[in-house]
Amino acid sequence: MTEIEIPQFFACPISLQIMKDPVTTVTGITYDRESIEYWLSKAKDCTCPITKQPLPRNAEFLTPNHTLRRLIQAWCSANEANGVDQIPTPKSPLSNADVEKLVKDLEVPPRFQNAMEKLHNLAVENERNRRCMASAGVAEAMVHVVTKSFKQGKTTSCVEEALRILRLLWSSANVVDSNHMKRLVSLNFDFLNSLTWVLQLQTKNNLKVINEALPLLKLTIEAKDSTPLGNLGLEFFRVVVNVMKNRELSQQAIKSALHVLIETCPLGRNRTKIVEAGAVQDLVELALEKPEKNLTELIFILLAHLCSCADGRDQFLQHAAGIAVVSKRILRVSPTTDDRALHIFSLISKFSASNEVVQEMLRVGAVSKLCMVLQAACASHLKEKARGVLRLHSKTWNNSPCIQVYLLTRFQR
Repeated sequence: MTEIEIPQFFACPISLQIMKDPVTTVTGITYDRESIEYWLSKAKDCTCPITKQPLPRNAEFLTPNHTLRRLIQAWCSANEANGVDQIPTPKSPLSNADVEKLVKDLEVPPRFQNAMEKLHNLAVENERNRRCMASAGVAEAMVHVVTKSFKQGKTTSCVEEALRILRLLWSSANVVDSNHMKRLVSLNFDFLNSLTWVLQLQTKNNLKVINEALPLLKLTIEAKDSTPLGNLGLEFFRVVVNVMKNRELSQQAIKSALHVLIETCPLGRNRTKIVEAGAVQDLVELALEKPEKNLTELIFILLAHLCSCADGRDQFLQHAAGIAVVSKRILRVSPTTDDRALHIFSLISKFSASNEVVQEMLRVGAVSKLCMVLQAACASHLKEKARGVLRLHSKTWNNSPCIQVYLLTRFQR
């Protein structure tokens, strides 16, 4: 096959690929629509990549270059025999006016379902649609759909669609739209209550809607001011902890639940409420399943938070596998996991170290693992934490072969 050289002016200055939908900016430079729209949505300073002159962030100021597109299509057709793919004529891009009409249709009961389906399909279709929808007020409309369903006590397919649209819009939002959505949910406590209500509908038929709700709950918690989050009720935490028990949920959903608990844990009396909701033993159970790295790190971060209070340590020690699973994960997952695991052992050793607990640490291999940390190629602060735990109970552990080596050779007291 003959190697074909693409004419220089057919290539997008950003992607350096042949343009499928060339558009010209107000600076007179032509780019492929997908590339320049992505640039405009993500760039901190909205400028032309070539001229560095200011550009409006709104994609509606991009003018289709039909002449260049026809030249590109003709060139592709002429070189089809040489393996060049044909470029179809692009569809007209979604406009704000199109979206605003669908949003208005949501207010008309006979048109509501059809408008929701169209908005959902547009959001799923591509990122350009999602950016257009975000700027046309779709996020506000979806928040209204969810909170209205909550107040009426009715969960329908439209709730799942609304949550999915919101999540997609948030994930594709530029800096301006993202900040707008954060303000939208941070000022609306009904939306937080609505998401909690959705999580309570935990049946097999509602797994999809819960998978959509948890990532949104995470984003909502991160956007809210810390003061009201310090006053969350025990029932909120019971709902979130209960959701984590469902192993049929997506990994993203479970991670989102953990993020919610980590974010709210230090505020007010939330740590005590999370412990009272039964999170500690559920976290140990989750850790026993040997989840992937990021999930394990989140589990240990939250466990370390909860073990900083007496009730949390009591729950941890009541689980037969608590000490063993923490010991097993040290030096096997990541430095973050090691740090949090050693912090847990430090808290246990300082504040909850009954003779039974100290003997169990020896029996399940925790003492041996602490000695391994001293010999491993890991950070000095981790070695110091391990050394501190070993020194606290050296008299009790003195008959252990590994602790004798530690005390009598390299690490004199």
